[in-house]
Amino acid sequence: MCGRYVSTRRPQDLAQLFHVDEWPNAEALAPNWNVAPTDDVWAILERTPREDGGAGAPSGELRPLRWGLVPSWAKEPEIGARMINARVETVHEKPAFRRALVKRRCLLPADGFYEWMPGKDPATGKARKQPYSIHPEDDQVMALAGLYEYWRDPVITQDDDPAAWLMTCTIITTEATDAAGHVHPRMSLALTEDHYEAWLDPTHQDPNHLRALLGQPADGHLEARPVSTAVNNVRNNGPQLLDPISL
Repeated sequence: MCGRYVSTRRPQDLAQLFHVDEWPNAEALAPNWNVAPTDDVWAILERTPREDGGAGAPSGELRPLRWGLVPSWAKEPEIGARMINARVETVHEKPAFRRALVKRRCLLPADGFYEWMPGKDPATGKARKQPYSIHPEDDQVMALAGLYEYWRDPVITQDDDPAAWLMTCTIITTEATDAAGHVHPRMSLALTEDHYEAWLDPTHQDPNHLRALLGQPADGHLEARPVSTAVNNVRNNGPQLLDPISL
């Protein structure tokens, strides 16, 4: 499971990294060292061919989505808090995710993510979970594989009301390996740059082909280091949350 992650890059930087043509100046998200479910997060949406037929990479869109997927058929948006992750083993089967897998895929940029290892407090001997920061060894941005969905609020009658539509997302996960596997049995999935275009292309709709594009974050070259339990509280934020501690 991926329940918290780090996303601190500016939209200008993300637009350059992911070759995005469109991003909203007015909706810039603040750097976040403790991204939690239901937070707004940056997402890169599907790429479509350039209208002018020019050369170069297809265009894309960078925009904020709410983390925690709300299926279009949901009666209320609160269900999204329980759908922050989609297991790669079953994503093509689950009613909440299977349509989004073939129609609405995205990339979720992350500097790293947090996982918790069960253990004991060295001072008291009581059981506790120790948080770890897991991130690429070279500190490059990870492109986590995500899905997104639209939800229409039935209470709002006007379609042109911006509040009528909610866009939400989820992160695809798999069994953990490498450094992450020593901390937690699940981990986020990512894509390498050569797979961005295929993942974001809405004309690609074969679930087996799409799942084959997914890989380990940073190709498995991850570092895991223990950090302060301050990250446990979603109200805590700032770069100090990434400071390593001695166990």
